[in-house]
Amino acid sequence: MTSTATPITIKKYANRRLYNTATSSYVTLDHLCQMVKDNADFVVYDAKTGEDITRSVLTQIIVEEEGKGGQNLLPIPFLRQLIGFYGDSLGGLVPRYLEYSMQAFQRNEQQMRQYMESALGGLFPFNPIEEMNKQNAALFESAFKMFAPFYNGPGGLADGVHPSEAAVTELQGRLNAMQQQLDELTKLKK
Repeated sequence: MTSTATPITIKKYANRRLYNTATSSYVTLDHLCQMVKDNADFVVYDAKTGEDITRSVLTQIIVEEEGKGGQNLLPIPFLRQLIGFYGDSLGGLVPRYLEYSMQAFQRNEQQMRQYMESALGGLFPFNPIEEMNKQNAALFESAFKMFAPFYNGPGGLADGVHPSEAAVTELQGRLNAMQQQLDELTKLKK
């Protein structure tokens, strides 16, 4: 979300209904999905406890979108790897890496769309997004392979392996270096 205004407050009631306080109306997950696509910033609170439940509601939206069929953005091997990182010491690195990767992907997607529109004028049936998806999947896969000394597939850490704080720090440094390289490449393309 890029909005600097105060986020819209959505309240979720015990009956699982969602209430948009800005429009004084009930909304659905589809409405919230469209708000995300429109870059409308919002937070979701449990109406009874006041707890911020935005993350779980956004996750619900992803689950619904994945279940609709057609386009699945989350491949099964990726989901297994992601689940494997919950609860281990490397899990703390994953959110930051995923955020940087998605930002880089978004920048590349916008550039690719602009190049194709200007070069082809929309006349050629080419899907640059598919190619970017393949490159992004390869980026994720290579990042998870970087954890190979510690990570043993969907089951988690390899038997008897417990990464030291120094190893985690080293991996964090490698991630930061990768991000810096991505940023430099992006600047070169502009």
